[in-house]
Amino acid sequence: MNTPTAAAPGPRDGAALAQLIGDALTHAQGHADTEDAAEVQAITDAMVRLLIGAPLHSDGKLTIVSLATEAGLRRNRLTHKHTGLKALFYALVKARTIVPEALSDSARARAAKQQQDLARVRAERDDLRGQAQLLARIVHVLEIENHRLKVTNAALEEQLAVQSGVIDLTSRRPPSPEGRTDRP
Repeated sequence: MNTPTAAAPGPRDGAALAQLIGDALTHAQGHADTEDAAEVQAITDAMVRLLIGAPLHSDGKLTIVSLATEAGLRRNRLTHKHTGLKALFYALVKARTIVPEALSDSARARAAKQQQDLARVRAERDDLRGQAQLLARIVHVLEIENHRLKVTNAALEEQLAVQSGVIDLTSRRPPSPEGRTDRP
């Protein structure tokens, strides 16, 4: 059922394109400074090595810093002098990204089920979060009520002690050990 479509450009296609453009630029700059032609050639060779995944002098990342390191140049040579090559490199890197294939029916069904499960779990989480907030409010109200009842209870105990004429022993202090004499 898979019909052949235009294949996405691979890394070697980008490398071949970079080599072709680099050769054309070097040839077009035949009248220019030989140092510039050498830089252009070094940059295009570095592009080819990075795009095919065989770097010699850099970490292999598809960045301008890695390209400059691979070419043996400073980064500002690419960002200021050879801006066309920098733009070409970015375009080749962007074109190199792999286009994902269409999902199979089972993968599509699995993804739909996972989306439903995710929605269910999120709804459950939101419900539990609401319940936790409600319980926190209830505990707060009960703490306030408990404090109010303790204050009321203390006031009532005070009134009861005053009315009954009984001495409150809980408020008395024990005698100090210095004032005590040991008599038999």
